[in-house]
Amino acid sequence: MTRARKSRPTTTPTAIARARPATRRNALPGRLSAGMACDTAFRIIARRHLDAVLAQHDGTCRGDPEALHQIRIALTHLRTAIRFFTPMVGDALRPEIWRELKWLNSQLGMVRDLDVAIERVVAESGDELAVIAELQHWDEKRAESHRLLARALQSARYRRLVEQTSAWIESGPWSTRRSKEAIRLRRCALADHATAQLAGWERTLLKKARKLGQLNVKKRHKLRLLNKRMTYSIESLQDLFADGALTKQKSILKQLRKAQRSLGQLNDDARGQALAASLNGAGLEAGMRFLDRKREKKLLQAASTAYRKLDKTKPFRSSDLAPNSEPDD
Repeated sequence: MTRARKSRPTTTPTAIARARPATRRNALPGRLSAGMACDTAFRIIARRHLDAVLAQHDGTCRGDPEALHQIRIALTHLRTAIRFFTPMVGDALRPEIWRELKWLNSQLGMVRDLDVAIERVVAESGDELAVIAELQHWDEKRAESHRLLARALQSARYRRLVEQTSAWIESGPWSTRRSKEAIRLRRCALADHATAQLAGWERTLLKKARKLGQLNVKKRHKLRLLNKRMTYSIESLQDLFADGALTKQKSILKQLRKAQRSLGQLNDDARGQALAASLNGAGLEAGMRFLDRKREKKLLQAASTAYRKLDKTKPFRSSDLAPNSEPDD
């Protein structure tokens, strides 16, 4: 069944509604390097992902589902970068920056969850006539949610978010603190910080993954977020992998993505049930569509297998990053 799922925003993006990043004072290298200082590396990575968010702004306002998907990925990459370089960037402004990025993510998330749920309904509908009424309820909710999202993306709050986040990346208080610890964190070689951070996240991830079958929906969601954090960080650090380490990196990402895909589908099912319950007049069948014990068991088994294979690779128990050197100037 061919259906148009895009909805038109109540207003269109205008020049005045488009946020612009802060003026960038420092020219940065195009690629990361192992000996690069962490403050430089953070700016390179964070700039890339903030730029990717801005690149998808207009398409998301127009209701393009793919633009919405890409802006969410870019935003998650940006938030992951901030986590990755904590405590270096943990200054007085970080909580406010984080709160506003979380707000934007929640605005995007509702519409994306509805897009995924609608795709599921369409894919599993054998009888087109029987599902038309249900789809009308889904589309109405999607259109309403998109109107709210378009309004948020054209708001003064969104413009402030982009401007403040950009300025904070470039020259936030974290970049000028004079304590010995703050200076040490900024000057730390990227490879040293990355190895320690990824090793810590790996231990936590695999520990929680061993109990995957016992986790409830909320804890399983937290495991998925940690998995995504690992995946996105490794992707952002791709410049540091070379030769044999690159092959191992691809193997690690393969298993992380397999687990992420299964956990993501389980999370989509849980969100689909919750969204179906909020539809006006859709009935119980809308929620039952997302409740499939056999599917749940299969997805859990797939994720568990991926984690067992990941554990065997010993991802970051020794440095797989490019050989270390003194921090770049």
